Amino acid sequence: MEAPPSRRVERSLASKLILLIIVFLAVPVALYQTFKESEQDRQALLIEATQERGRLVGLGLRPILEQKDPLLTISDELQRFGNANTRLKVLFRPAGQQDQKSFFFVAASPVVSSEALQREQQELQQQGIFDSVSDACTGNVTHARRYRDPEGHDEILTSITPVLTPAGCWMIVLSHPLESLLGTSLAEPVWMRFEVRVAAGIYVVMAVLTLWVFLSVRRGILRFRRLARDLRTGDAGDSSFGSQNELVELSGVAEEFDRLIQTLRASADGIRNAAEDNAHAMKTPIAIMRQSLEPLKRIVPTVETRGRRAIAVLENSIDRLDQLVSTARRMDEAMAELLDPPRQRVDLSRLLKRMMVAYGSVIESRGLRLGTELEDNVVVRASEDLLETVVENIVDNSISVSPKGGRISVSLHRNRRWADLTIVDEGPGVPAEDLERIFERRFSNRPPQPGNDAAEANAVHAGIGLWIVRRNIEAIGGQVEAQNGSAGGLVMKIQVPLAA
Repeated sequence: MEAPPSRRVERSLASKLILLIIVFLAVPVALYQTFKESEQDRQALLIEATQERGRLVGLGLRPILEQKDPLLTISDELQRFGNANTRLKVLFRPAGQQDQKSFFFVAASPVVSSEALQREQQELQQQGIFDSVSDACTGNVTHARRYRDPEGHDEILTSITPVLTPAGCWMIVLSHPLESLLGTSLAEPVWMRFEVRVAAGIYVVMAVLTLWVFLSVRRGILRFRRLARDLRTGDAGDSSFGSQNELVELSGVAEEFDRLIQTLRASADGIRNAAEDNAHAMKTPIAIMRQSLEPLKRIVPTVETRGRRAIAVLENSIDRLDQLVSTARRMDEAMAELLDPPRQRVDLSRLLKRMMVAYGSVIESRGLRLGTELEDNVVVRASEDLLETVVENIVDNSISVSPKGGRISVSLHRNRRWADLTIVDEGPGVPAEDLERIFERRFSNRPPQPGNDAAEANAVHAGIGLWIVRRNIEAIGGQVEAQNGSAGGLVMKIQVPLAA
């Protein structure tokens, strides 16, 4: 039994590939989030350390800033706390002022010129750094701000310590040159760090290699699938599974598939040959028996009813035996077609036109009408004998069930990758419950002809014609369906794959 669609999806390589991609996408996101949180904790420790240092500097300078005239000594005192990698700046805003532009530089370490301080003040205002300085006087302090000084050097502002005095708000700003903080999370985002980039590169290479291996396996399996389809449709030519296989692990499977195909083809050829030989061997004695009855019919007088009846029974039995031999041959040939159907390019349009011309006189002699609507150049991949058998069985059935004056319609059209063949008659149709059963082997719902009993009717109609139709059509990758027409009659719809 075929697995339900949900189970097929679960077991497919495509679903596993999607799951693998989701895992490869989810893992780096989770790892990056972990690294980011770790760096945030590390950054918080660094900021806390620099903030504590700024607080200690503020405590050391507070006595001087609380003096009546601190401007005379603040510059000298500030030099004790600064160094090449630590820059201190003291800003002052008089009491009663709230505007951030009212701040002005008082001192700096290392010492810079007043012109440089004025330029830096303008640069800090343009970059919004003074927003943090202004907020610090009210207790809202923002740390780890990056900015560029007027000389083009990048700095990281790490601490802003306010000192409130009656004269106003003093701000001690602690910053570091960017190059002194390289390797810390304050200097660059997590994704820019060298070790993170190396880890990401290794992960990407590993993911690509894994996906490549997975896709190569899937490609090998899909190649098997395409080759199997081409072998079924006859497009493979001389190709074999072994010649198309690229995976060493699948070489044994490919060899077994090739052996299986050779066995099926040999079996099909054996069945065809056996069917032909058996039919020939049986037809000869049947023909001899039929010829031997002719002199007996002339010898036995008409008044000898028992003898004449015996001859009639023998003739009927020989006819039935002849039909059984033909039926057995057709069934064997149909089985052979299932195992190894012949595949050539067949112009179905031309084939149907030729067959309809041949059927014209038969249909006319039965008092029927024939209508055709055949699209030109509809080429399929099958065999003429196989298609002729299909059309003959259906048309013969239509002729036998159509009332005098009835119409048989045959149409052929392209439908995307299919050739749609439809044969419609105006007979009695088929009971709805038997529409599928008419394709079963040995099934026949034909009523007996006048003067014949049911056994004789079943003997004439062996019930394999439509069984052969379905077997032949399915052997070439097509499908057939029977429907009752809206105005009566039977509609046979056949789809055959178009040749590429």
